[in-house]
Amino acid sequence: MKAKLVPLYLKSDPDEEFYQQMSNLKTLFEEEADLLNPIPLGAKLPEADAVVFPQILGEAYRKINDFYNIKLPILVITSEFGTVSMWDWEVVSFLKMKGLEVFAPYNIEMSKKILKCLALKREMKTTKFLIFQENPGEGMQASIFKRFYWWEKECTEQINRKFGVEIIRKSLKLLAANVEKISEEEVIKIQEKRNIPIDGVSDQALKNALRLYLAVKKEINRDAAIKGIGTNCLNESYYFKTTPCLAWDLLFQEKGIMWACEADTLSMLTQYILYNTLEVPIMMSNVYPFLMGMAALKHEKIDTFPEIQDPDNHLLIAHCGYFGFIPRSFSHEWKLKPRVLEIVHEDANAIDARFPEGEVTLAKIGPSLSSLSVVEGYLEKYVQYPGSDCRNGALIRIPDGHLLMNKLYSHHNCILTGHYKNDLELIASVIGLNIEVLS
Repeated sequence: MKAKLVPLYLKSDPDEEFYQQMSNLKTLFEEEADLLNPIPLGAKLPEADAVVFPQILGEAYRKINDFYNIKLPILVITSEFGTVSMWDWEVVSFLKMKGLEVFAPYNIEMSKKILKCLALKREMKTTKFLIFQENPGEGMQASIFKRFYWWEKECTEQINRKFGVEIIRKSLKLLAANVEKISEEEVIKIQEKRNIPIDGVSDQALKNALRLYLAVKKEINRDAAIKGIGTNCLNESYYFKTTPCLAWDLLFQEKGIMWACEADTLSMLTQYILYNTLEVPIMMSNVYPFLMGMAALKHEKIDTFPEIQDPDNHLLIAHCGYFGFIPRSFSHEWKLKPRVLEIVHEDANAIDARFPEGEVTLAKIGPSLSSLSVVEGYLEKYVQYPGSDCRNGALIRIPDGHLLMNKLYSHHNCILTGHYKNDLELIASVIGLNIEVLS
């Protein structure tokens, strides 16, 4: 999907410079935007994602009321390089001073990200997330799972109201029944086509995982609007002899379907927005700040955090026995292994995968659906605790552990490879979120 832009001009008739820049924009942003026919500032706007000024002149100072009538984001892209021209800073500053929402990108990649965000905002109005569950919070480890906001009706309604995304919930029990209907022939056929790196996973356990993948794929194929998938995989794990990790990997590879561990729709929404605008590796996992001590460690069946310098500003990241679910295309080490957590069936599996060590960014949309928290950190190394629920976790150093403890939205957080604070500030402003940088 491309962003729909309405080019506006200030003079009574556009001049040659205007049309030359229109031609530039069509060439530069051929893959990101569709430009409608240009119209004068003040005319009634057609349906679109934003307006764009290929040329901006001093008349702007004298037509501020016409600018106020623009109820769409305003882009100023006036240079042949796909950016704002430096000669237009004063006009842009004037418009912003008057309270207008103006985007004046200073490099072409920034322009492309804005256009991707605008297209995504429209796409989300017809996007669906499919969640399988029965009675969330009533199953395994109920004392933990009853606390999660993402299962509340209010959260679902807020996501729909803010972004237009519709969350559909279907029966997990019925899905389990459909899994059992998948024939041995179907499983063998798909198994022969897929080269799946495994370590210690039995043939039966692998087939169980592939059955779930095939059953979920049939559900998704019925509705092209489904862009995200999740199940209450731990809390209601007794419905299955497997876990959905491999299914999520295969569905992302094939269809770009985003996933939600434990049916966490807020994490899925965060991943969906950030991946589709930045197009960089992203995952979700549990965050265990060193500052929490045993209140964090007990859940992972660990006695102590690793001995390191500056422990207050470190996090242990682990989920379902390992670093967390990562699709193969995002990781440089990836294997399907037997389950670690006792909460799931003995034939279930988990993914042991790694991001490269180096710069990372943690980000998460908050429960108010109005803000995005961002903290840039550094993935220093991986740590192993044999016999625990953290067989391979990651250590991430952050700037201020105390600030994070006071501002963190959830034990679930999304992690991107690389530093993206500036990009996320831009994305948040286009999508309609405030940003809270924890540094």
